Amino acid sequence: HKEYRRQRQMCIRDSMNTDTPDILKKIVETEQNDLITRKSELPIDELEDRILSGERPYPLNFAGTLMGDDIRVIAEIKRATPSKGVLRDQINPLDLANTYAQNGAAAVSILTNKPFFKGSLEDIELVRGTLDQFKIPILRKDFIFDPYQICEARAFGADAILLIVSMLPSAQIKDLMDVAMHYWMQCLVEVHNEKELDIAINAGADIIGINNRNLRTFDTDLSVTEYLCSQIPDGIIVVSESGIQTSDDVKRVKDAGAHAILVGEALIKSDNPGDKLRELV
Repeated sequence: HKEYRRQRQMCIRDSMNTDTPDILKKIVETEQNDLITRKSELPIDELEDRILSGERPYPLNFAGTLMGDDIRVIAEIKRATPSKGVLRDQINPLDLANTYAQNGAAAVSILTNKPFFKGSLEDIELVRGTLDQFKIPILRKDFIFDPYQICEARAFGADAILLIVSMLPSAQIKDLMDVAMHYWMQCLVEVHNEKELDIAINAGADIIGINNRNLRTFDTDLSVTEYLCSQIPDGIIVVSESGIQTSDDVKRVKDAGAHAILVGEALIKSDNPGDKLRELV
């Protein structure tokens, strides 16, 4: 485990992409400070002990749930965003996870960033038992740049993690994917443009998320999925993210070649998230 232990000590806080949008830089800077505290309060050896002694020896198969003839939905638990603030005054993660599970979600994404999205790792811990009953995997959606965060995700019950190409040096993406593999976790590698897509493919990503949101203007455009999908080799699972509001939007990205969609805001802001999810499934 010497090589793995070397990798897990990596810290890329001073080596973000020069093209990283300002909002990501701000979020990562805040996360770096929080991470120092978390590492002190809960050392990685204690996290690994929790993994080894837990009731989930292996994560659920995130990639497997996204494959099939029909488009799959990754339903998101998200309290707030930097651009729109609080999306819903009161969110009960357990109730929402149950609603998603009973209305066709293939997987559940949970925002765990607290300063900007008002989430927490405890949200994963709270819902994992319920979702395990339905064999529904959990994606930890956060701003991951340190191996500690991957171990943390596994210890709290996540099955997969998000890696955002626009905030990571290309060499680090493969390293973080290797750390995830050590914990038997899968990665959703998120891209916004051709350059980032090439990086994800070259890193060996099995699941690529195409984010339709411009992180500089916060506008969404489904044509991003349509354009990039055509450049993704067969055998890679494609997830279209952001800006999907209606069944027509779902058909549009499916026709473009997406296998799954990640939907948060449309569900969270709906008066009846279960009905809204069934509309999209």
